[in-house]
Amino acid sequence: MTIGNPGSSAHSRRHIRVLAATLFVVAYGTNVSTPLLVLYKERLGLSDVSTMAIFTVYVVGIIISLLLAGPASDRFGRRRIVLPFTAISAVASVVLIFGRDEFLLLLFGRLVLGAVSGAVFGVGAAWMQELHGPGNEQRSALLTTLATFGGFGAGPPITALVEQLGRNAFIEPFVLHFAVTVVVLALIWPVPETSPGSKDTRLRINLGVPATARHTFWRTVVPAAVWVFGFPSAAFALFPVLISEQVSGFEVAVAAASGIITSWAALLARPILPRIGARAALPIGLAIGTVGYILGAIAFGSDAWPLVLPAALALGSASGLLTAGALGILAEMADDESRGTLNSTFYLLAYPGMSMPIVITTLARAIGLSAALATVTVAAAVTMAVAAVRWRGHDRQPASSAM
Repeated sequence: MTIGNPGSSAHSRRHIRVLAATLFVVAYGTNVSTPLLVLYKERLGLSDVSTMAIFTVYVVGIIISLLLAGPASDRFGRRRIVLPFTAISAVASVVLIFGRDEFLLLLFGRLVLGAVSGAVFGVGAAWMQELHGPGNEQRSALLTTLATFGGFGAGPPITALVEQLGRNAFIEPFVLHFAVTVVVLALIWPVPETSPGSKDTRLRINLGVPATARHTFWRTVVPAAVWVFGFPSAAFALFPVLISEQVSGFEVAVAAASGIITSWAALLARPILPRIGARAALPIGLAIGTVGYILGAIAFGSDAWPLVLPAALALGSASGLLTAGALGILAEMADDESRGTLNSTFYLLAYPGMSMPIVITTLARAIGLSAALATVTVAAAVTMAVAAVRWRGHDRQPASSAM
């Protein structure tokens, strides 16, 4: 059973801010290494596929973690999952420092970061919803989205600044992440448990989808989920690598700019979502993301590298809308016993989208890079069209009536 908003209102607000800061710092840690992909490629002599593997191995860790973290938090509580995995985030930064000259260590460090993200973001979203209390689902979804994508956006500029100042970008940004993680761990320690868990909850792999909400979940949330990170991963990792020869000497700066714009563009969900609603956010987000792919493909195909930046704007804002919209829908359909599992299930479906760069580069070996980009863009457009049809039809009604 979930405990309602614990403590006084002032204490609750402080606890919410601290949890948001924790999500921010963990998200920041996941993106510290992203602008360095082009440098890892040169330093270690990697192929495009191996370079994308450093980025996308993260997904493997996420999937393993999400399968267990949600059910474990419903059984044992939110704190027992979020706190230790936040600490492991700091450890992952240490691994990446030592992995700067070792491809396998880089893969392992990114794998650990994936496991951390799967646990902290899914369970943290449930903890945030419970700290806000009933009736604040949309506010909670927005704050979770803002904190997470704000953190994603903090990594690239810090790494790029260190690199441009001539400092050691393979070490110093990771040391900073380690330090701020230690600080946030001290701050989050007093945040109360909102779901003490239930011994009756079986610790097994399950989706946590209430029977009355399965129609909405499978027809509305699932088709959009993979694009939540399928869109921004292209801006974070793929397009900057593809145009690196066009911007020789400024690879890290351009990669960082793309990452910054992508992450902070997600914050556009804050003013937009209340006006359009959670359901409309899905087809609109898919449409904007499709435009982003088109711009990125043109940037690569025509040597017009500056188009990568408006592409990042579109891809990031699309991801923010999809995340906030989906979390808002899930918050309405979740029950107390399965909230952690259901949020983790959403991220389990969303994070495979992080593998989109390696999917595209692998597909390119068979049909060429331009054709691979076109194929993925068409897939996004088809998903958008289906989502729009369903929104205008049955799924346009409030989530509660579809349950």
